[in-house]
Amino acid sequence: MPIPKSTIQHMTRNEADMAFKKRVETIFEWVDPRDDMTILDMPCGRGFYLNMLRYTTQATLIGADLDEEVIHKARANVGHLPDVALLRANIYTLPFPDNTFDAVILSEVLEHIDDDVAGLREALRVLKPGGVAVLTVPNANYPFWWDPINKTLETVFKTHIQHGVFAGIWANHVRLYTPEQLRSAALGAGFEVEAERAFTHHSFPFIHNLVYGIGKPLLERGALPKGMAQTADRTQFDQPDASWYNPIKLGLAAFNWFDRKNVLDEPPGRSTVNLALKARKPR
Repeated sequence: MPIPKSTIQHMTRNEADMAFKKRVETIFEWVDPRDDMTILDMPCGRGFYLNMLRYTTQATLIGADLDEEVIHKARANVGHLPDVALLRANIYTLPFPDNTFDAVILSEVLEHIDDDVAGLREALRVLKPGGVAVLTVPNANYPFWWDPINKTLETVFKTHIQHGVFAGIWANHVRLYTPEQLRSAALGAGFEVEAERAFTHHSFPFIHNLVYGIGKPLLERGALPKGMAQTADRTQFDQPDASWYNPIKLGLAAFNWFDRKNVLDEPPGRSTVNLALKARKPR
């Protein structure tokens, strides 16, 4: 039985990144997690998808990431949860036997690696025949207001900022993707493509810089007041809702107002923050 949409909305009700909310909805729809599944999240980052999957299912969960510091943060967030394994691993040489997983989540990773097809081939190897891979990447045709700095630099000077507080959507990325490039990479790795979508067109101005360039560092350094930090915490789902006087709550209201017109599958050619692709390992 699919996870109810109301449950997904509950888990992401305090999420400031409107594109992340759409990624969560897409991953849950396409993976369709069940208790008898074994699921790999690569890279698992700080464990946010794993936390949501454990909250909603009893599936066997494995998170892998190349960055030892990030794995340490994931252990702090989800290491205490039952049947969740975390390990350091390279996407090109995953330490798992062939045909291990029912599903692999590859969310916001392909844009970071030099050889995306090789990474996808390794994901294909560890999937069971008929298993599903969910890919999400940043769209090369992203909305101006999501990252006005880089959009202006790209349009006027044919360049962009990849590192630092002003990096925006290009932060530490080798490339952004067109739908054709993402599809070509999946097919080149041997996958069958089942579905494609693009999402998050409307956005609060400079939201990427606000959330990840300013908000995330403050939260991780413990620099936010307790009430604001609790509201911004992605790892807790059942804490009481914050007062409307809470600045984070007010910010979320503004972000959600801009997000209200967004749909999960925007028309082809429209600028969006993310592209997503559902791939299947041939049987």
